[in-house]
Amino acid sequence: MNAPNTQPTITVGGFSIDILVQGFPGKTVCHGGLGWSTVALVRGEGRVILIDAGNFGMRRLIAARLEAHGLNASDVTDVILTHAHYDHSINWPMFSSSRILIGKHELEWAVAQPLGHHTIPEFYVRELAVSKQLHNVEVAEEVLPGLAAYAGPGHTPGHLVYVLNGGERDVIFSGDAAKNRAEMLSREADMTMNAGDSRRTMERIWDLWRKKPGSILVPGHDVPMRLENDEPVYIAKRTAGISAWFGRKLEETTLIELKV
Repeated sequence: MNAPNTQPTITVGGFSIDILVQGFPGKTVCHGGLGWSTVALVRGEGRVILIDAGNFGMRRLIAARLEAHGLNASDVTDVILTHAHYDHSINWPMFSSSRILIGKHELEWAVAQPLGHHTIPEFYVRELAVSKQLHNVEVAEEVLPGLAAYAGPGHTPGHLVYVLNGGERDVIFSGDAAKNRAEMLSREADMTMNAGDSRRTMERIWDLWRKKPGSILVPGHDVPMRLENDEPVYIAKRTAGISAWFGRKLEETTLIELKV
């Protein structure tokens, strides 16, 4: 059973932003990557946009959360992938009516990786590379009115950060260029291909974040934040947990809440 989505709607300029799936800043101890990444819904200027598409296990949840907003997959006009890792990109086939956007350099790098790569869904990126839905994004491109791409290398070579210009304040979608609050505060990245690039990318994100008071950062694996006296402050409560069968009957479950 999925918990209801209680995240507040963010409004900037003529856009509304809803977090369909809240990213989680953690790892499993024994079972590999969680892959619990942020999926954001952006609406405005006649467009219905997803920023990142989540992992395979999120498919039913994403469909349900879209339905809760009066939408279905065919209503999504654009799916913007910050990078090619499985937990952010693999669900693009859910959206057969959408334009699929990903950094040109990022997709070229992903397609060139050998079969069996730990984090690249090789068959999905290869299919995307020849899809008529594909739009290759260049650095500094305004992919939609008010939504621009910035280089964000480090985590992956062609990772892009997207900034939604909302006039008085902006919304920054960092993807995994800055996965969580701890990375932003320390300027140190976990799981990066180039630590120096990640540090420089996070400094640039800090510059973008400080540019306008009230701007919001939507990280790849954490709750959205704003700055108060240069300190990142969450704008919503974290919701995460696991319901497990440890008893003798299916109706006997143990809830393990993963929040502080």
